[in-house]
Amino acid sequence: MMKQKLKKYTVPLLFCAAAMTTQTLSAQAAESAFRIPAPKAASAAIAATTETAILAGGCFWGVQALYQHTLGVTSAVSGYAGGSKENAHYDVVGSGTTGHAESVKITFDPRKISYGKILQIYFSVAHDPTQLNRQGPDTGSQYRSAIFYQSDEQKRVASDYIAQLDAAKVYPARIVTQVASLPVAAFYPAEDYHQDFATLHPQQGYIARYDLPKLENLKQLFPSDYRATPVTVFRN
Repeated sequence: MMKQKLKKYTVPLLFCAAAMTTQTLSAQAAESAFRIPAPKAASAAIAATTETAILAGGCFWGVQALYQHTLGVTSAVSGYAGGSKENAHYDVVGSGTTGHAESVKITFDPRKISYGKILQIYFSVAHDPTQLNRQGPDTGSQYRSAIFYQSDEQKRVASDYIAQLDAAKVYPARIVTQVASLPVAAFYPAEDYHQDFATLHPQQGYIARYDLPKLENLKQLFPSDYRATPVTVFRN
């Protein structure tokens, strides 16, 4: 089923920065990572077996792939957050006028991985949190760095962690990540052809240049949290 969907959408591969020429892509720096400390403020113990995090950090292809390869994550879905349901469509979100950010809804088992660890990976290898309304070659508010917290506890952990990292001066500039409330119902999954994109198209120019390095950074910096086989949206 997934192969049929991808065949239908073979033409519009102008997602993220894929419309850029090979020459332009080669001129851009590949993704790098930051070695950062773990959060000092630990997440409060919860009895639940499932928790959700919604994160935005540039093109959702790479962020989704990163968490699909993270142990303890049971689902990672590309989508849109920050705008309305009516304009949660890629061709409109790409205008940068909808309020949406390309985001990933991450469902995880807090008994296996903490929310703090999810954020450590986010700030370390998923993106550069000091870039305002852009990530690498992608520019616009739809590529902004944002944490859409699902509870007061998530807000506390995220806000404290940002303050901790800024105080430690682990980045060359201050963190610009937004910490904003967002009901889970206000996350809108992206079109099917965006799901599992990095897994299905590892040789695609943008993926090879900008997203595969994220996975290698995850493997190198967080070896105990890396899994080789991703948990995907569509299964064969």
